[in-house]
Amino acid sequence: MNKSLFTLVATCALTSTTWAQTKWDLPAAYAATNFHSENLIQFANDVDKATAGKLKITVHANASLFKANEIKRAVQGGQAPIGEVLLANFENENPMYGADGIPFLATSYADSKKLSDVQKPYLDKLLSAQGMKLLYAVAWPPQGIYVKKEIGSVADMRGLKWRAYSPATGKIAELIGAQPVTIQAAELTQALATGVVESYMSSGSTGYDTKTYESIKYFYDTQAWLPKNALLVNRKAFEALDALTQSAVMKAAADAEARGWKVSAEKDEWYKKALAEKGMKIMKPSPKLITDMKQVGAIMLADWQKKAGPDGEAMIAAFNKSVAAKPAAKAK
Repeated sequence: MNKSLFTLVATCALTSTTWAQTKWDLPAAYAATNFHSENLIQFANDVDKATAGKLKITVHANASLFKANEIKRAVQGGQAPIGEVLLANFENENPMYGADGIPFLATSYADSKKLSDVQKPYLDKLLSAQGMKLLYAVAWPPQGIYVKKEIGSVADMRGLKWRAYSPATGKIAELIGAQPVTIQAAELTQALATGVVESYMSSGSTGYDTKTYESIKYFYDTQAWLPKNALLVNRKAFEALDALTQSAVMKAAADAEARGWKVSAEKDEWYKKALAEKGMKIMKPSPKLITDMKQVGAIMLADWQKKAGPDGEAMIAAFNKSVAAKPAAKAK
């Protein structure tokens, strides 16, 4: 091969390598400092490293690229190849998306992981039909009630301006007699400061990230449910990757899921301590408040099962069986 031909071949090879690099934008709804966002950034870094820069993923936090309720449709329609959503936001689209938003169905990390495991096949089927793929799902810390005054029962919350960010939280407002106001996480700080909302249910994480302590002084640690964020990828975008890159993405996703659940559990108590240090009173709910809220949960579970039909019945049965199963005894 003469020198000029060799140079041409080498140049073409270099150019094709450059062209082979893929860049993905990843929209996310929460602050860059939130543990979910930090987990996404680590996921992107892991993919970059594993593919030697062949797949570059840029995380756009705090709803800076798409609003929270727009991200799923953006991924589904190919406007974004990948994105993170709160699954419970889409319960009106299909009840299966909202299984982890039912109050007092799964209230611990262990039970929430079991619920996640039995929910996954249904999510895979739903998302596949919409041209998407579930990469991983990670729970938020348990949900409590942020409120401006002391409360001892559901009756004490009647008439309060209540932040509703999902069908489930809107339903809770209806059942407790509060006034639902639709506010997404990126808008919550301003909504609290201006009095648009004066109460809501969420995790210690959201309260800390949005500086809720500047407007609200009480957090009732009801540990009502643990909703999940899910990382979705457009199936065509994923299938356009070569096999090695696909494997790298799936490995990074599995690592991110394991890491995310661990960090969420570790930070739960940290968030509550940090809120207390900022002047918020972390309250133990009264037996009456818990009883009232569990009644709300029972109504919502029955309503959810009715909407979800046979698949919902099967999923709840599988979850209850999983919870009831005792761990195998260790060999001596």
